[in-house]
Amino acid sequence: MDVAKAGLLISAYMIPFGIFQVIFGPLADRYGKKQIITFSMIAFTVVTGLCAFGSTLTSLAIFRALTGIFAASVIPISLALIADVFPLQERQGAIGNFMGISFLGQGLSMVIGGTIAFFLNWRGVFAAYSVFSLIPTILLLINYKSLPSEKHPDSKILAPYKKLLATSKSLLTYILVLLEGIFIVGSFSYIGSFIAQTYHYNFFYIGLIMTGFGIMTVIGGRLSGKLSAKVGARTVLTLDLLCASLADMIIHYLGANLILLILGVAMLGLGFIFTNSTLLTRATEFAQKARGAAMSLVAFCFMGGGGVGTAIGSRLIAAYGLLQLFIIYGAALVATLCLSYILIRGRVVEINEA
Repeated sequence: MDVAKAGLLISAYMIPFGIFQVIFGPLADRYGKKQIITFSMIAFTVVTGLCAFGSTLTSLAIFRALTGIFAASVIPISLALIADVFPLQERQGAIGNFMGISFLGQGLSMVIGGTIAFFLNWRGVFAAYSVFSLIPTILLLINYKSLPSEKHPDSKILAPYKKLLATSKSLLTYILVLLEGIFIVGSFSYIGSFIAQTYHYNFFYIGLIMTGFGIMTVIGGRLSGKLSAKVGARTVLTLDLLCASLADMIIHYLGANLILLILGVAMLGLGFIFTNSTLLTRATEFAQKARGAAMSLVAFCFMGGGGVGTAIGSRLIAAYGLLQLFIIYGAALVATLCLSYILIRGRVVEINEA
């Protein structure tokens, strides 16, 4: 499959994935979170399997668009379910664990997908991922009765978003989430290209190195709640953004040393998960009866920010070179750190702020 066709299939997935982030949240608030996410996981598993049977580029693009639609429900509704299940004192750790495992999965997917494609073909990748997605789907069905089922039949589609964006407290948090997506995900998007350009490794070895990001998100996810309870969420947020900034600078100045490159990738993962879990925990308290919408807006800002950061990154690379991207985004993360002091005053998360 050539680059142009691959790009079309990526767009076919990413565009509906981004759009439906903001649709599934209000649907989950109205009809129940566990109902919507269970349906979406079943549908995602089926259409992922159908991708393996795509006979033409058009049919494959349609199947990829459908997988993007149903995949869009997973992160926002899962975060909303976590907020329903865990009290605020335990919520940051739970969110950190969830996001850490999610990004570890993304890192491993490159290794697994590349290995399967090497021994089989691209159809084998889709077939294998369909089988893998059966695991969380079956776990959802097994635990279906024990999950909370809050429904708000009077929930609106657009009204929650209007209220969330009209409130300064929530709006400023969403701005920080957007900036986090732009600069952290934007940096992460080009680490693979940097490794390939510097070390000439294949996809398998690139995936192994980038898995360091995912491993640190899992470790950081387990520590974020405890650390926040000890030193305060605001201090954690500051240290996180500083850690992510230093990671970009290490890659820029010392990335030619493999050990230090791995250290930079790991630090970026740690900075990401601490920042992300802190801001997401804050966002869970914005609208308790519309948590689906609140978390959908978080996911939309984060994923959208990642897309913007990647797009801006391509322009920066064309103008200044790949290596300069990391120093520019590292400096931007320092500016984001300073901005967080201006936008969010006092504690980042209050136990009784709901």
